[in-house]
Amino acid sequence: MDMKVAVVTGAGSGIGKAIAAELSVRDFHVIVTDLSEQAAQEVATSLNSARALKCDVTQPEESLAVANSVKSVEKRLDVWVSNAGVSKMARFVDIDEKMYDSTLDVNLKGVFFASQAGARIMIELKTKDARIINIASMAAKAGRVPFLADYVASKFGVVGLTQAMAFELAQNDIRVNSVCPGFVSTPMQVRELSWEAELRRVNPEDVKKMWIDGTPLGRLELPEDVAKVVGFLTSKDAEFITGEAIAVNGGAFMD
Repeated sequence: MDMKVAVVTGAGSGIGKAIAAELSVRDFHVIVTDLSEQAAQEVATSLNSARALKCDVTQPEESLAVANSVKSVEKRLDVWVSNAGVSKMARFVDIDEKMYDSTLDVNLKGVFFASQAGARIMIELKTKDARIINIASMAAKAGRVPFLADYVASKFGVVGLTQAMAFELAQNDIRVNSVCPGFVSTPMQVRELSWEAELRRVNPEDVKKMWIDGTPLGRLELPEDVAKVVGFLTSKDAEFITGEAIAVNGGAFMD
């Protein structure tokens, strides 16, 4: 295939959907993957050049199957974006093992094995100037986040994993970076507004105002704000960036 090829996990909605659209505009052939095959197909149909595949990132063999499919069908892999993620709010003392395992299975184990699958195929295909981008969070830089202890642990793990990958994979001409969004307006955020409001015993609109007031640029982040940074990291302008955790949060956390 003459077009560059990018895989995006969790691309059926929210940030992943916006990333798929951004890469399509940048003339990538996009492999749209999601736990919901129907959602992936709907997104793929809306893009200029795309293919949809089902992928449950908690099952390493499914990520490997996606990578192998790309190898056999598209015969090239330039960018892999590990975006799939979950959250569920609870007080630290109320998080049980099942909830902890569920969060880390998607947010850390899922990123580990999905990105590993992509890296293996990039190495096999001897891809030049390849990129792997792991979606982390503002919560990967500051643990001062209420009701998300398991999520914080998973996202801090993603930043550390990104650094380890970047160090090892540099010899294979693969740049690896993570992106750390803030309060992004997505279906997941709607659920989080409700959960946090219940835990704080306030209205969801009060929580939303709190998030906006905590963002110096004065609005909630959009999925497209994240997608544009991912797009930049796939470009020639970012060819000397690796191992970084790029914050895009409107100033809600500065490091």
